[in-house]
Amino acid sequence: MDRRKLVVIQSFCWGYMFIFFMYMYVAWQRKNERRVRNRITRNTELRTSFIDSLLDNDVTCISQLRMDRRTFVILCRLLRQDGYVKRDGTVTLEEQVCIFLHIIAHHTKNRTIISRFYRSGETISRYFNSVLNGVLRLHSILLRHPEPVSDNCSDDRWKMFKNCLGALDGTYIKVKVPEIDKPRYRTRKGEIATNVLGVCNPNMEFIFVLPGWEGSASDSRVLRDAISRPNGLKVPTGKTNP
Repeated sequence: MDRRKLVVIQSFCWGYMFIFFMYMYVAWQRKNERRVRNRITRNTELRTSFIDSLLDNDVTCISQLRMDRRTFVILCRLLRQDGYVKRDGTVTLEEQVCIFLHIIAHHTKNRTIISRFYRSGETISRYFNSVLNGVLRLHSILLRHPEPVSDNCSDDRWKMFKNCLGALDGTYIKVKVPEIDKPRYRTRKGEIATNVLGVCNPNMEFIFVLPGWEGSASDSRVLRDAISRPNGLKVPTGKTNP
């Protein structure tokens, strides 16, 4: 076999191998694309089914989203009209609101919502913040301002609250502290938290807050500290803070 024929045969073999590998690559690409399309289709079906189950009836809707279907529809309409929240691509406004309500209703983590709505973590965070900003824009509509009780109120239920300045209560806020300090911050329920005293007036406005006490401190001890401080809580004579 002369050199010319050998070169032709080698070129043919290399060309055949190139065509074969290109064919295999294209076949793999198409198979991968079909797999992605099938996964997207499946995720879309599962997502739609989950959202439909949330809004299937009032019992489920209240249990999962903390509101009935009528209230959900009203909230969506308000967000669309006055909250500047709208559909974005394949993500409907209703789905965005479901994501937002489901997170705040159950204190659900981002990675848990991913497996329920079949969306990426970035998508979940983006639409949660979008609806949150929309709700904040609606604060003048959604938040009802309390009406103070007048002095000449004739309702017998308010007789016990005569001369009442407001209300006070303590609450636990979870904190992270060094290991050496954890025993002092451990509450009766075993949580690591700080005991915060808050006082509000009849208009639901905070007028005094005392943070910083350990979770193991009793409410009476925190109250005594609040009253004894030079710039602490002052209750005029003849007035009460129940």
